Order: sequence, then structure tokens, then C-alpha cells
Amino acid sequence: MNEEITVEELREMPQGEYLLIDVRDSAAFALGHIDGAVNVAPEQLCEAQLPNDKPIVVCCRSGIISDEIAAQLRDEGYQAANLAGGYVRWLGQKIALQSSADRAAEIERSITKKFHRSIFSKFAKAINEYELLKPGDKVAVCISGGKDSMLMAKLFQELQRHRKFPFELVFLVMDPGYSSENRAIIEANARLMGIPITVFETDIFNSVYNVQNNPCYLCARMRRGHLYNKAKELGCNKIALGHHFDDVIETILMSMVYGGQVETMMPKLHSAHFPGMQLIRPMYLIREDEIKHWARYNDLSFIQCACRFTDTCTTCNPDGAARSKRQEIKQLIAKLNEGNPQVVMNIFRSVENIKLNKIISYKTPDGEIHSFLDGYND
Repeated sequence: MNEEITVEELREMPQGEYLLIDVRDSAAFALGHIDGAVNVAPEQLCEAQLPNDKPIVVCCRSGIISDEIAAQLRDEGYQAANLAGGYVRWLGQKIALQSSADRAAEIERSITKKFHRSIFSKFAKAINEYELLKPGDKVAVCISGGKDSMLMAKLFQELQRHRKFPFELVFLVMDPGYSSENRAIIEANARLMGIPITVFETDIFNSVYNVQNNPCYLCARMRRGHLYNKAKELGCNKIALGHHFDDVIETILMSMVYGGQVETMMPKLHSAHFPGMQLIRPMYLIREDEIKHWARYNDLSFIQCACRFTDTCTTCNPDGAARSKRQEIKQLIAKLNEGNPQVVMNIFRSVENIKLNKIISYKTPDGEIHSFLDGYND
């Protein structure tokens, strides 16, 4: 067996005659994987029962880590080969084979039919309840290429078809230094889904490459600044981000557990550095499981993280030693939810029902601190 096989060669191999091992983390695997793949973490391969009588194909995100693992398996006597280009290359070819006008129409119908109550209605509810749109708004719908932002773009398109007042949309994609394959997947998915994207380029990935502390946080801050700047240049007064209900819940708990304060991710914000601009989150009430369900139903696959350093970055690996605090909170919520399915909604309601006379102290937006002792003896 060759040391490396192509995606085309893999498609020609009959399933059952080889074992396909995907060594990406479990979260990435759950969001999308090659049919028939088995998810095994690199550190667990030594304990796995691997076949000696048939070839093993090793897959990672882009073929870098899997190449090293395949070489190690060959040294141990297995017939192992690396999948050239990894999952990203396979995904790009899959999307290219799917593209058609009928597919775009099917995706749109799923939003108005099957997922109307669980997704579209909650999208419209957030816009109405939090007053996210006004007549004459021009919104930059910011697309990262993941499932959340791509669905948000389709929801905005559907809303515009049934609009009660005029507003404009720009579907904005910032390329912060994507690999050519990652960018091709984003563009292919946009074509498949009928989203007319506007792409602009920055050099953010190179800027944060050598940053030791919190490179992902710095990258996110820089990306948002560039999005605001480009949106303003295009005449937009709002940018829309694809944060969903689960992001909100996780942020509440993260602020308490790691920040020692009570705060949440707000449905909308005034920009501190771009006067007249606002940030809105119209996916605010939509559960992540419903987004995943929609993607699976439509056989859509998206890249989890388009950062070109993901394969070698431990901070991007939720199952590694340096797993993110957000992933830890996700696992905590899942555990709590097992005993009480109302936990998530109760966490959300807790920031809707704060009683100022039942807390030790609170801080006003201008930094003034008020204590329960103020006026206690009055």
C-alpha cells in the first residue's frame, strides 16, 4: 500500500476492505466526518485493536498530523496510509459534487417547513423581541464559514423575502489568511446555498501566529475590528454575528466560574470604537442542537475552525491538555442537564430576573459600585 492516498483513490476503495481512522478531536468529528470513519484520538491508538489483515487509512483535518501517525503505524507493522489533504480536501470535493439549484431550493424549504418552529420562528422572535432590525438598516451578515453563520445568512434571506419593512443585506466574509482549501470550502458552500458573499482579505493569522498568550482571543478581537471597519466602508450600520442560545448560556457560566462576575452575551451592542455602528445576534434564541439537526438533515458539512494553524494548535483542541474553558463549561452543562433538563433555561432566566435587593453589590455602566448596605438602616 502506498504511504499516501488521494481522496479520489479513497472513493474508489470498497468500504469494508479498509479501516478509516479519523484522529481529529471528538467535537470536530461530531460536526462532520467521512462516511465510515472511526474516531480515535492519537493517544488512544496504542490501546485500539487495529487490523493486521487490511489497510488502515489515517485522516486528520488537513493531512499533517495523520501523516505522522500513519508513519508510526507502518513502523509497527501495519498497512497504513495518510489521506492526502485530510478531511478538508474530502469535504471540498463533496460540496463540489453536490452543487445545484435544486439543492439550494431544498435547503431553503427546510427552513420554512421542517425547521420553521425550532429555527426560523426563534430567529424572528429574537429580532422582534430585542428590536434588532429597523427600517432602512443595512446589515453586514458576517460569515465565518461554520454552520452557525451560514444558517444565519439563509435566515436573513428568508426574512427579507417576507419583510415588513425595507432593509439591506451584505453577506461579508473576511479572509484572515485562510489556507486555499479552507477558503475554497467557504466559497463552495456559499454557492451551494445561494449566498452571494463579499470577500475581503486581511493578514490577521500572520499577526497572531507568534503570540504566546491567548492567540485565539486576540485573533477574535482583531477580526471583529476588521469586520466593523469593512462593514462601515460598505455603508452598513450593523454587523450580525452567529452566536446562538448555547453560546449565551456558556458565557453566563464562564463569567461566574472564571470571571467572578455575573454578565451575559447581549443580543445587541453599540460599538465602542465605531460610532453609529451596532452588533446584533439574531440567532440568540436558537439551540445549537437544532442547528446541527438542520445541517445533518440537509447533508451539509462545514469546517469547524478555518484557522490554518488548527492542526498544530493545542488551544484549538477541545480534547487536549490545553482544552478551552468554553469546552469545559459545555461539558459541565451537559452533566447538569442529565439530572434536570430545565437547567439551561433556568440559567438563561437567571439573567432576566436579577433582583438588585438580593445581591451583595452591583456595578453601574460608569463603574460606580452599589452595596446592599447602601440605605440598609434607612
